[in-house]
Amino acid sequence: MTAWMVLAFGNAAWASPAPTADHQHFDAIIEEVIARYQLPGIAVGVIEDGRISYVRTAGEVVAGSGRPITPDTLFKIASNSKAMTASVLARLVDAGKLSWDDPVQKHLPQFRMHDPWVSREIQVRDLLIHNSGLREGAGDLMLWPEPNHFDREDIIAGLAHLEPQHSFRSRYAYDNLLYVVAGEVAAAASGASYEELVRSEVFEPLGLSDCRVGQIDRDAVADIAQPHMRRDERNVVIRADGAVIPAITSAAAGGIRCSLDDMLAWAQNWLAPTPPQQAWLSPEQRGAMWTAHMPMPISQRRRDWNGSHFYAYGYGWRLADIEGVWSVSHTGTLAGMYSVLHLLPEQRSGFVVMINGSGGAARTVLDQVLAEHFTNPQSAGSVARYADALASESSAPDRPAEPDTSSRRPADVQELARWLGTYRDPWFGEVTVCERAGGVQFESAKSPMLVGEVMRVGERYLVDWHVDSVDAEAWLSFAGGDDGPTLAMAKVDPDADFSYDYEDLAFTRTAACR
Repeated sequence: MTAWMVLAFGNAAWASPAPTADHQHFDAIIEEVIARYQLPGIAVGVIEDGRISYVRTAGEVVAGSGRPITPDTLFKIASNSKAMTASVLARLVDAGKLSWDDPVQKHLPQFRMHDPWVSREIQVRDLLIHNSGLREGAGDLMLWPEPNHFDREDIIAGLAHLEPQHSFRSRYAYDNLLYVVAGEVAAAASGASYEELVRSEVFEPLGLSDCRVGQIDRDAVADIAQPHMRRDERNVVIRADGAVIPAITSAAAGGIRCSLDDMLAWAQNWLAPTPPQQAWLSPEQRGAMWTAHMPMPISQRRRDWNGSHFYAYGYGWRLADIEGVWSVSHTGTLAGMYSVLHLLPEQRSGFVVMINGSGGAARTVLDQVLAEHFTNPQSAGSVARYADALASESSAPDRPAEPDTSSRRPADVQELARWLGTYRDPWFGEVTVCERAGGVQFESAKSPMLVGEVMRVGERYLVDWHVDSVDAEAWLSFAGGDDGPTLAMAKVDPDADFSYDYEDLAFTRTAACR
């Protein structure tokens, strides 16, 4: 590492070497993004021609704490975990313990999809490339919001009840549950847990000493970035880690934490591997990881910004062309945590960005500006250009508008009396819609953060979640069926995160309120 620098917020002040001209360029980009989006903390690293050329950390692990983000600070890398999960499987393929074309049921006989033919035919490779036919984010309510009480056996059992939206292998739709299944396939094939495998097959041989999966002793690690959201013009911690951070069901899909230093080491393994790193994974499996296994739709933005003509999914990686340059990347998104790892293999270059706040737009802008530094330096756009473009997209007249729910009022117990009760969905389990403290409350048995007050808006009902970080309200639709009352749900905001998979829920009332 040739240099590292820290921009301090509040009392967090660090000395820095004098920047080079290129460092000043990167500094200006990052500072503008921090200011524009009022980020609590960020970590950025750049690799050029196989060498780490720039590292920058700014802000705090907890806003206002005076504890600075450093290159050793752990961030949730979210879906950047998927490439590590795929690498575990690739290592097992190299070891002869499984094959990509093995039927999933060879390793997990209890595995079922909704269609019996798909249950028999789906292969290990299919678990990694988002071609199952399920709706985007189907079943994600068994993973998030965390914490919840769903385990990996629940995920495997629940898949049989998720009806496909498209035919198997016909098109791309992003999926998390099948990555959890992939982790369990690896565990069954090897005789070790998913967490043990990630440590032994990825972290240890590649020297990723800061990366963590499974249960974590927070105080033993100490340097862990906490997620934030913007509230009342301030960055506020949400879903703070307790003293013991539990192992989570979603680890194989998005549950790994790493430092910037380790994410840069992980990137170098792919861009400029040393002889030991080359021995870690065979050329055949490295090629399989970066092969286009599933075409992906190319958005108009990607066409306009990147001139892309190709977009596809490999094993845990997104593959594309940017101004004729080969791009291999992935993003990670969890509540209050955003990341991107972007590699330009032909240039042996790339970058890592990790943010511990409301950083979706900030990540998009930084990814674009930094990618153009490598792919189109003569015409590279500015932070302002892309930030303004995103802001314009969000206010475009053809964009689906979030319904106006300002007339909401608490639902009257009497008006909902015929619908009150305990309801059950075959994959999500039990919820209650019952009188509480003079109003009506919705409460999930296995997802304790999904508790909220039922509100009336005109002739419709929605549930206003008690926890602010659960930021996608849901419409509630009651109906009378042959088997008694039913309940369906849908996102109030059509652009809310797809992991709020209300649309796949189909509740039937099973009992009265207790």
